[in-house]
This record gives sequence, C-alpha cells and structure tokens, in this order.
Amino acid sequence: MDPFALTRSLIDIESVTGQEKAVGEFLFATLSKLAGSSGGSVERMEVSSQRFNVLATWGLPLVTLSTHMDTVPPFFASREDNEFIWGRAACDTKGIIASMILAAESLLEQGSRGLALLFVVGEERNSAGAYRAAQEPRGSRYLINGEPTENRLALGSKGALRYEIAAEGRMAHSAYPELGESAIDKLLNALDRLRHIELPVDKVLGPSTLNIGTLSGGRAPNIIADQARAEIMIRLVGDSRATREAVSRAVKGCAEAREVLEIPAIHLGRLQGFETTVVAYTTDIPAFGGTWGKPFLIGPGSIHVAHTLEERVPKQQLVEAVEIYQRMVKQLWNQESKLAS
Repeated sequence: MDPFALTRSLIDIESVTGQEKAVGEFLFATLSKLAGSSGGSVERMEVSSQRFNVLATWGLPLVTLSTHMDTVPPFFASREDNEFIWGRAACDTKGIIASMILAAESLLEQGSRGLALLFVVGEERNSAGAYRAAQEPRGSRYLINGEPTENRLALGSKGALRYEIAAEGRMAHSAYPELGESAIDKLLNALDRLRHIELPVDKVLGPSTLNIGTLSGGRAPNIIADQARAEIMIRLVGDSRATREAVSRAVKGCAEAREVLEIPAIHLGRLQGFETTVVAYTTDIPAFGGTWGKPFLIGPGSIHVAHTLEERVPKQQLVEAVEIYQRMVKQLWNQESKLAS
C-alpha cells in the first residue's frame, strides 16, 4: 500500500465524531485484505448501533498499534503538494492510521506475529471507543497510541477537567433592572474569579491552564437574563483535588460548577533511541486504563495545525513514522523476550 494514497483515501471519508461508520467499513475492508493474505483476523467491536471499533490481530498480540478514526468538524477533502498532505484529520489522525497499517504490513511481510491494530471511535468527544475496548482486552502487553507528536515519543500528556458553569437569575424589563437579577452578571463574576485561580505546575508537564470555551445566556437585549451558561476546560498536570476545590470556591454565591468530564494527566515511559517531547492535549490512553498494556504516545504531524483549516501532515514524517512504528514494535518484542528469559 502507498502511505500517501491511503492517507488521502481516509481523509476523504467524512468521519466527524458520531459518524464514523463509513470510515470504519473502509478500514474493516482494508484490514480484511491484509489479514487474508497474512493469516490474521479482523472484527468489528460494537460501540453502538451505528458505531464500532475495528480490531485486526495476528496471533496473541504482544504490541497493539492504536489510534482514533473520528475527527472534529468541519470536514474538508484532501489535497497534496510536494511537501504535505492537507485535509481534515491529515495529522489527527488519518495519516497516523495509514502509517500504522503500512508498518504492520511490513512487519507481517517479515514473518512477524504477536501484533494488533486497533482503531477506535469517539476520541474527540468522550473516548467511547477506547472505553469499550477496555472492556475486552486481548492480552496485549504494550500499547502504541498514535497522536501528532512530530514523531517524537511523548513523556507525558496533560489531562482535562471540563465543567459547565451555570448561573440562574430572575427576568425583568431591562428599563427596571432592580426588579430582576441578571444571570449573565453572576456568570461573568464567576468566570472572572475562575480566571484568577492559582493552578498547579508540574516539572515535566508544565503549567495547568484554563480555557473558557463557550458562553451563552439571556433571551433578548431588553430582558434581564434569567439564565446563563459557560463551558470551561482545565488542562490538568497532576491530582485534580486542589483545582476542583478552587473552582468550587470561585463560583460560590454566583453560579454552579457542574463537572462534565475528568481525564487524568499521565506520565509515559521512554524507549532508548527515540527523541522525546511533552504534549498538552489529552488522548485515549487514560480511557484504556492499562488494559491493552503499557502505553506509549507517538505519531507524525504537529498538533498546532490539528483542528484548524490548515491541517496537514508532512509526507516525510509519514514515511518516517512507518519505520518508527516498526522499530518500536521490534524493540518492545525484544524487551519482552529478555524479561521472559
């Protein structure tokens, strides 16, 4: 298979979170051909009626290569020039999927076994596919998770703590504000306090950060707002208890902080001979909960262009990733062999 053609074929199948069926069918067919010629097996791991993970195995997997097949909106089709492949999910993570498949193909041609490919749904929203896979592990000892790290091995990734901040008020005519109570004013006060809470710093992962992502509320310019909402995301670098307490104190008397999601920060291992980095984004790794083995995080492309209209992946990094994934798998196989002896 050709890594550039495969990357573009994957990009051109729209797979915004919740709508992964078509790309799942494409991957199932692609991996079925590969498995059919190399003695493997492929299955759909159902997540919901229209959504499924795709798992291909060759023997009892010692190492699993995994990433997600869903994307953020909006969809836009692929194109390429001499240096890059462009399009939605070029680096996050359709190019990674292609590199993993090509790496597996090469390893299988060399007669290797003890390998799995696992492509999951829902990472961009709630890691539904990874949580589902965690319920059905297959004995894998190592999980190589793919996200854009510019082909450097991530030593850790920040977690996430997401809240809805909700304020309630009382409607009144805007000409007589004293008769009402503005939920928007209360929400703004709560958000101002939240912006000034002290957040922790980790010596490896760096500072925790807070982002106010959405704001909504009110009914009309001439009505005192009776309700207002905001969504915030805090990037965790360690234990969340102190941060959660600080959030509660900040909104007290103004609004309610409703916790939506928590994904812990993680520290990851090293492998000799690989350049390293640290990433600020969250991944599926916490959702797997160690059930698919000790996790590593690496992939082609830059997170700085992911989720943008300039999303692209360097062709050279795609080619390098095919070799990197092979080298990692072999190194982990050798490492496990030494431990067994």
